[in-house]
Amino acid sequence: MKTITLFLLAFIFTANSAPAPVLDAHGKKLRAGVKYYVKPAVGDGYIGGLILAQVGNESCPAAVAQSRGIEKGLSLTFTPVNPKEGVIRVSTDVNIKFSGSTRCHESNVWRLKYNEVIKQYAVMVGGVEGNPGPETLDNWFKIEKSIYDGYKFVFCPTVCSYCKVMCTDVNTILTDDSEGQPLVLMNDTYFPFSVIFYSTI
Repeated sequence: MKTITLFLLAFIFTANSAPAPVLDAHGKKLRAGVKYYVKPAVGDGYIGGLILAQVGNESCPAAVAQSRGIEKGLSLTFTPVNPKEGVIRVSTDVNIKFSGSTRCHESNVWRLKYNEVIKQYAVMVGGVEGNPGPETLDNWFKIEKSIYDGYKFVFCPTVCSYCKVMCTDVNTILTDDSEGQPLVLMNDTYFPFSVIFYSTI
């Protein structure tokens, strides 16, 4: 009886210690592999969803950007670092991937890369899905609760225990050299890009 009690207590502790699930706009848990649209949590005059954008004269690789218009953008999916986990949780490494094909004929997986046009680390596509480790460090993002409404994207991968990484929120910037507002690592002059998720189903 004592053994069963200890097992139940350990199970309850493990369940309670798991990070909270990310919730969509209707309060439902975000599911791995399900298509979602991402929209800003608060209106700021630029209320479009996320798109693939050309930055400057460089059409490939494409940058992840917020549309300047009101369209809902491209749908995307989330894949947790543990492929057996069906729920997307806060503070957990995930791959983020646009649905469909790209004009650059490359992977739709998000990755962090320095962009020479805007002189900042930007969220681009062309990443690798899965295979967590030092070789794929730039392909992992996290979703955290925003201090404002909704959630925010964060670059702070923990798929490599000995790698030194910069942990920074992701934000959008205004630029005349892009089709939208590119997603970049945030600096001290910007607020985090707060978002909400809508299932396409």
